[in-house]
Parts: sequence; structure tokens; C-alpha cells
Amino acid sequence: MSGKRSGTTSSVAVERVVLGIDPGTAITGYGIVAETVKGEYELLACGVLRTQAGQPMPTRLLEIFQDIKALITEFQPDEMSIEKLFFGRNVTTAITVGQARGVILVAAAELGLAVAEYTPAEVKQAITGYGNADKRQIQEMVQQILKLAHPPSPDDAADGVAVAICHLQHSRYNFIA
Repeated sequence: MSGKRSGTTSSVAVERVVLGIDPGTAITGYGIVAETVKGEYELLACGVLRTQAGQPMPTRLLEIFQDIKALITEFQPDEMSIEKLFFGRNVTTAITVGQARGVILVAAAELGLAVAEYTPAEVKQAITGYGNADKRQIQEMVQQILKLAHPPSPDDAADGVAVAICHLQHSRYNFIA
């Protein structure tokens, strides 16, 4: 699906568009990155989806679901990539992030969007060449890859952009199942 796409700010012919997601129940980061026919990457949009603390979890999850569907509808990405769940020390946080991931995946499925999943280490490796890179290193590399004056902000948005770039790089050599 190459050619100038509606909804993009680019004047360059776009080969495909990827929506990258860094899931969370309080803050979900997203980045929408286009790959041009010349193989370069262009940031179309990025930001965060926030839910209000203190709201019942079903209400927060519904809001995330609706916001993701709105992003997909507005930007018409060809694919979505999402960060896989990382189990750290806080199991409660992992469970709530898993719930957010679930509604995000359902939103993509409902709209017929193919989804790829990457571990945090895979994203770091794709962006910096080092699977244990810190947030600052990732932000600086995202800035360089996209030729931006400043790294995407806030951190969660930068993470969503990194997930999109990771998928664009990986999918050059692999196909989504």
C-alpha cells in the first residue's frame, strides 16, 4: 500500500505505517511511524493515553480500548506493534499492564490490524544495538533515527515510538504470523 496516505503529514511517498504501543493502565505510550518508499522513517504522531487514577479498572480499560480504536481509525496504520509483558518484581503491576495489553490487542483485532509483539530487550536491541540500554540511550537513538530536534516526550511516548521502529526494522526480515 504505497503512495501518499491520507491522515499523514508527510509529503513523501509512504510505504507503510506502524502504530507502536507501550502499554499501561495509567499511561499508554504510542508512536506512529511511517516508512517511506526510500526506506527512511518519519514520525507522524506520538503521545500518551492517560486514564484517571481512582476510576474503576473496567472504566479505565474501556477508555484505553476506545482511545486505541480512535488512533487506528484516524491514522489507518498497516500494522501495530506492542511491547510484551515484562514480569519484574511487582506482580500486581504486571497484571494490570496485562489487562491493558489485552484490550489493546482486542481493539486491533476488532479493526483487522495485524499485531507484532516484542520484548523490552528486543526493542532496546533494535534501537541501540544493546539489549540492556537505558531510557536515555533509547530516546537519543530514536531522535537520531527520526532526525528530530528533540527526543519524543514524555518517556512513554518515546517508548511507543521505539516499539514502532523496532517492528519496522524487524519486519524487513520477518513476516507477521
